[in-house]
Amino acid sequence: MTLWSVAARNTLRNKFRTFMTVLGGAVAIIAFVVLRTVLSAWNAGIEYAAKDRLATRNKVSFVITLPKKYVEQVRNVPGVKSVTFQNWFGGKLAAFPDDFFATMATADNTLDVYSEIKLDPAALARWKTDKIGALVGDSLASKYHWKVGDKVVLQGTIYPGDWEFTVDGIYSVPQESAIPRTNFWFHWEYLNDAANIRQKDKIGWMVARVDDPSQSAAVSHRIDALFDDSDVQTETMSEQAMNNSFLGGISAVLDALNIVSVIILLIMMLILGNTIAMGVRERTTEYGVLRALGFQPSHVRTFIVGEALTLSLIAGVFGLLLAFPLVGGLGAYLEENMGQFFPHFSMTPLTAISAVALTLGLGALASLIPAVRAGRIPVTDALRRIA
Repeated sequence: MTLWSVAARNTLRNKFRTFMTVLGGAVAIIAFVVLRTVLSAWNAGIEYAAKDRLATRNKVSFVITLPKKYVEQVRNVPGVKSVTFQNWFGGKLAAFPDDFFATMATADNTLDVYSEIKLDPAALARWKTDKIGALVGDSLASKYHWKVGDKVVLQGTIYPGDWEFTVDGIYSVPQESAIPRTNFWFHWEYLNDAANIRQKDKIGWMVARVDDPSQSAAVSHRIDALFDDSDVQTETMSEQAMNNSFLGGISAVLDALNIVSVIILLIMMLILGNTIAMGVRERTTEYGVLRALGFQPSHVRTFIVGEALTLSLIAGVFGLLLAFPLVGGLGAYLEENMGQFFPHFSMTPLTAISAVALTLGLGALASLIPAVRAGRIPVTDALRRIA
């Protein structure tokens, strides 16, 4: 029998209090893990943005279009490997008008720029020859039970009317990708043919792939310099910067979530500290007896810290066991319904390890004051004290 094993057994002296403490700690761990996973998934578009892709939009605002003729000019810029373009469509399903997913008209060569997209070559060939063909993400297809060959009708918002499409292919992307799994892509020519005079031959933005990522800044400057004297000027940035600009409007919310996740762990530390302090007060006489038998103050402190670490470990592991299915279920829902913002929602190993490590660290910290006080109390005072 060791000092640490005795300390661990002390956690069972008051089973109800131990259970409530572990439960409170587990709830805190679940909340911490969920919040950190939300932050991690939300920032995936920034973290996994391609280093060799540039996005070019209207200098005034992202919602203002560009002339399509700009694409050929960008294609000839030194350092540009390939370029494609897209245009926001804003279609809705009549049966699910409140559901949101990205619907975009895109150039036929879009997969040349987004090479990480996995798509059956036969599906790509079929899409390129089908004017009303569409490529959809695997998460979006799963949500609406779409299969290759299905007919889909979207109601236009920016471009009014009912638009019919054929699902020609269902794509997937690797875990380390900034591309959402809920995109709905179709041919820009299909949109342009039906557009009015004001909307005709206009695109939303361009995406270029560069030969050398280290020269991205120089290539961006060259692209924008092309249109400095034009009526419609451009602003070119990295894909990471573009994705970061989308998150700029909710940066305050993300910062708040970050702070809340820390506060939750501090509350858990207070819960553990209160439990340990109560246990120390109840066992002060026992510690006095141990001191009288020859145990040192360091031994008493070991009992108290060991008990705190045991409670912290149990709470951390129990919280993680409950968090895994919760995050999995929440992730499945978010990937299907909010895939544009949460393309991959899952608990990372770093989050799980951090949760347990922080729990142990905070548990040890919460026990320091009771442990130090218990080690300093004179033997005679400890023997006389009544809890």
